[in-house]
Amino acid sequence: MSLRRLSDRRNRRGSIARPVAVMLASLLVLGILVARMAGRSAAPKQGGESTTSASAGKTPTAADDRLPLVLYCAVSNKSVVEAVRRDYEQAYGTPLQIQYGPSQTLLAAAEVSHTGDLYLPADDSYLVMARDRKLVAEQLPLAGMQAVVAVAKGNPKRITTLDDLLRDDVRVAQANPEGAAIGKQTRDALTASGRWEALHAHTTVLKTTIAEVANDVKVGSVDAGILYDAVLHDYPTLDAVVIPELASVQAHIAVAVLNSTERPQRALHFVRYLAARDKGLARYREHGFEPAEGDLWSERPEVTLYAGSMLRPAIEATITAFEQREGVRVTRVYNGCGILVAQMKAGQVPDGYFACDSEFMNQVRDLFPQPHDVSQNELVILVPKGNPRGIGSLKDLTKPDLRVGIGHEKQCAMGWLTQRTFDEGGFKTQIMKNVVVQTPTGDMLVNQMRSGSLDAAVAYLSNAAGAAEALDAVRIRDLKCSVATQPFAVSKDSANPQLVERLMRSIRSEASKERFAVEGFHWVGEK
Repeated sequence: MSLRRLSDRRNRRGSIARPVAVMLASLLVLGILVARMAGRSAAPKQGGESTTSASAGKTPTAADDRLPLVLYCAVSNKSVVEAVRRDYEQAYGTPLQIQYGPSQTLLAAAEVSHTGDLYLPADDSYLVMARDRKLVAEQLPLAGMQAVVAVAKGNPKRITTLDDLLRDDVRVAQANPEGAAIGKQTRDALTASGRWEALHAHTTVLKTTIAEVANDVKVGSVDAGILYDAVLHDYPTLDAVVIPELASVQAHIAVAVLNSTERPQRALHFVRYLAARDKGLARYREHGFEPAEGDLWSERPEVTLYAGSMLRPAIEATITAFEQREGVRVTRVYNGCGILVAQMKAGQVPDGYFACDSEFMNQVRDLFPQPHDVSQNELVILVPKGNPRGIGSLKDLTKPDLRVGIGHEKQCAMGWLTQRTFDEGGFKTQIMKNVVVQTPTGDMLVNQMRSGSLDAAVAYLSNAAGAAEALDAVRIRDLKCSVATQPFAVSKDSANPQLVERLMRSIRSEASKERFAVEGFHWVGEK
C-alpha cells in the first residue's frame, strides 16, 4: 500500500472518530445504567439487614453508600486504580464501578448520559474541556507521566530518535489522537515541530487505547509504540526509550467530581482517599508514576482557618456549605488581623489565613508564600441615621466635642489602614484629639454607634452592611489608602494543602461572589 493511500485511510479514520466515540460512549452509558439498576435492587431496603465493618475505627455505611460510585477512568491508570479500588472497598465498603476507555470517549459518555460520579482522564487537558462543558466540580491532582517509545527488551531495533521510528524496518503503533490522551499530545507536540505528518504516514496502526499499543509491542505485531512510561510497569518484557522529540509530552493526571453525582460527599471521600499521599498516591508511586503532593489521609479531616473579623458575614455560608459537601470540619478563628498575626508569630499557625489587608499577609509571608486576592473593602465614616452632625469628610471629624471611634492600629488591619488614611488626608493630629475609643474589630464600633456612645466611627463599608436601618455611611473620597485588599493563602506546612486550596476556590467561586457583594465588598477574585 502506498503512503498516500495509507494516509488517506487514516484521514478517513479521523473523520469517523467522533461518531465512533459517541457510539462507544453510548455503550458505556448502557453498561452503567444496567449495573446501577442491579446495584439498587441488591441494596437492602430501609430497615433491613445492614453490614458493618469488623475492623476498629471503621464507620458503618448506610444502604445508599453500598450503591457503586461510577468512575470514568483512562486505561493508562487502570493498574493503580484497581489497587486503590481493592484498598478502598475493603476499608469502607463502598463499591466502585469503573468504566475504562480512551479519555475522549469517557468524556463523551459523561456528557451524553449526565450520570456518573468521577472522571479520571489520562491528562488534565480533558478536565479543561470538561469544565468548559460544565461537567465537573472539584478537581484534585494525582500524578505525572512521561511519553516514551515502548520497545522489546534490549531495544533490538536500536531506536533512540524520532528518525529511527521512520525507518522502513520499524513498525510503529500509536493510540488514536481523536480519543486517547497520548495520541492527542503526541500529535500536538510533533505538529508544532513539523514532524507529525511524517510519523503519522509511517504509523502502521492506530489503536483505541494505550494498553492495545503496549500489547502490540509485547506480541511483536509492531516494533515500537508511543505510550506513557508508567504503563510499562505492567509490561516487564518491554523497555522504555526516551527520545528528544517527545521530551515535552507529559501527562498531568487529575481526578474530578462530576456535577452529575448524586452523592458528592461520598464521591469526595473516595477522591480524597485516591489523592492522599499515604493512600492512593502511595499506590501511584508503586506503579511507576510521579505522584503529586497530596494531603495526609483522614476520613473526616479538620483544618483551621484564621480570618479577619470583618470577613465573617461574607464567608460563613460558603464555609458551612463546603463542610457539608466535603464531609470535613473547618475550625474558624475570627479576630483582628493584628491579633491573629501575633498568634501566628508565636507559633499558632493555621492551615489557611484570610487577611483583612495585604499588609497583614505580608507580615507572615514566610508562612503563607502564595496569597490570592479575593476582595476589597473601603473605609467609610459611620454616622447615625440622618447624619445629625453634618459630617461629610475627614476634616469634619475634627469638629469640637465630637466623639470618634476607630480601629486599634496594632490589633487590626482596619486600625492600621485608618492611621494611614488620616496621614494621607492631613488631619491625623486633629482627628486623634477626638478619638475616644480604639477597638480590635469594626463590629465593636458599630455596636457603640448603635448605643449612642459615639458620634462617628471610621470602619469598613462591610461593617455597616447589617446596620443600614440605624447608620449611614459617608465615603472617604480621593484617598488611595482608604481601600483594603483581602488575600487568602494556604500554609506551607499544612497537612491538608489540597483541602484548603479547595476551600479557597469555594471562597473565590461565583456563588461566594454574590455573598461578598451583599456584604459591601468589591470583588477581585476569580471572574
